[in-house]
Formats: sequence, structure tokens, C-alpha cells
Amino acid sequence: MTAASPPEVLRAPLVVEFPFTRSLGPVQSAFLTGLRDGVVLGVKTSDGRVVVPPVEYDPVTSEEIRELVEVAATGTVTTWAWNDRPRPQQPLDTPFAWVLVELDGADTALLHALDAPGPDAVRTGMRVRVRWAAERTGAITDIACFEPYDGPAPAAGPAPHDGVFQDPVTGIVAEARLDYVYSPGRAQTAYINALSEQRTVGERCPSCHKVYVPPRGACPTCGVATTDQVEVGPAGTVTTFCIVNIKAKNLDIEVPYVYAHIALDGAGLALHGRIGGIPYDQVRMGLRVEPVWTEGGRYPDHYRPTGEPDADYDAYKELI
Repeated sequence: MTAASPPEVLRAPLVVEFPFTRSLGPVQSAFLTGLRDGVVLGVKTSDGRVVVPPVEYDPVTSEEIRELVEVAATGTVTTWAWNDRPRPQQPLDTPFAWVLVELDGADTALLHALDAPGPDAVRTGMRVRVRWAAERTGAITDIACFEPYDGPAPAAGPAPHDGVFQDPVTGIVAEARLDYVYSPGRAQTAYINALSEQRTVGERCPSCHKVYVPPRGACPTCGVATTDQVEVGPAGTVTTFCIVNIKAKNLDIEVPYVYAHIALDGAGLALHGRIGGIPYDQVRMGLRVEPVWTEGGRYPDHYRPTGEPDADYDAYKELI
């Protein structure tokens, strides 16, 4: 008798990405333009402290502040942590230290990377200086990193600066992105495998009897395991919806289109799905829909009207 093979462990790379464009006010504009031109600026607060990076509002009085000063490109490490496995798009591709550096002339610390041969070469109180990027565009990455520096602090303190530069940077695109590998547990693995067979399977709570789709492995209300599998749908009811008018990056769907909450028949809560096969302005609450599968698809491409009469509001009001 041979032992059964263990079930396949599903894994998939996932990316959560939300780049957005930010307009810069006079303080942040001056700071980033200064970095482009090899100048580090801070702002003076009402109590006389110099904050680097500069803020737009006084942390003590909450009043708008504009008094810019230039600080040195050298400073002192106030605390640090060693990073022996740099991730993609971090400042350095070799092991480095994350450091908080109080630049000479500043009263607060700036977070950045320190290029050092190893953790034994880093210590609190060590002197460092900015290593400027070879090409600078007006971003925090214009500081490529910090590097060890054995020179003293400059004798002169922070110098007033008018914040005026040629061709100032007025906006930035913030690249918020998270790359990770997702591995579903028992419940969601069963759900995904069923979808590949064009079936939708949920799990029923043995206590409150709600059927969760997608299944979570446990009932969040009762706190008990859900092991009783229940096939739901395939048809369902639109409970709520929105009309999407902005085209998403890397998504080949023409706008406007409708994204809806759909309560599949037999499910205890609604899942998300795109509505097709009907003009966007004719989608409505209570619309009866069914899944449309593409050849070889592992999940429904979209949902379309079944042609049935709309569901009565009382039949789905608890699922909104």
C-alpha cells in the first residue's frame, strides 16, 4: 500500500501597487529641488529647532512655517539597524545599514541607507556624509546613501535660504508597491481548485450556518472552524455596485464598466465581480446574473444577466 501524495501547495506572486501624483507646496518643492542641486534644506520651527526633512506646519503651534535654512551634507548617526538582505528597489543592492542621521545644523534625524562593509563598521555616534546620486531629478533618491566620514562638523551653523531655484520641482509620483508570494490555506485552496472546474464552493459555519464565499477556514463571528463545504450559485443577485470611469493600469477593460457585489444563490455574503453583457447604466440592485467563463480560465471573467426577473429587495437586503 502506497501513501497518498500530499496536496499541491498553491503559490502565486502578487503585487499591490498604488502610484499616485502629489503636488508639492513651497517647502517640499524647495527641499526636493535643493536635493537635485546638491543642497539640503530644513525648516525652522517656532521654538528655534531645525527640522530635516522639512515639514509644512509647526509641530508645536500647528501654524504654517516657511523659514528655510541650509544644513550641511555631513552628520552623526543617532541609531541604526543592519539590513543583510536588501529587497528590490532599496537604496543599495548589497547589505547596508538603515540609519537615522542628524545632519550638522539640524535638530532632527533623516532616515536613509549607510554604505558600510558590515555591522561591525557601524556605530551610534559615527560621522557620515551624503553620497549624491550620479543623476539627480528632485527626489529623496538624489541622496544615493550615506557613507562614513572622519571629518569634523562645520563651524558655521545653518544658513538662511530663500528656497528659490531655477526650474523648481512642483510634483512627484509616489510609487507605493508591495511584491509578495501568496500561499492560500486549506479553505481557499479548495475554493480555487473548484473555480478551475467552473464551480464555486464555500464553507458553512456549524454554529450560525452562514456560508462563506470565498471560505476563510473559520467563522469570524462564531470563531469556530468551517469544514462543511457547500457549492453555491452559479447564479446570483447584484446587491450593490459602482461604475468605474478611470482605466486601471494593465487592465484591458474599456471604461466605463460596472463592478458589483454579487450574492450567489446559497451564499451568506456577497463577493466581487465585474458585470458585462448589459449597458453600464442599466445595471441595478436586484439584477440576476450568472458567471461567464473564458476558455481555460480559472475564474469567471465577468457576470452577465440571466434574463430572470429582478430579485425582491427583501431577498438580499441582509447581504448588502
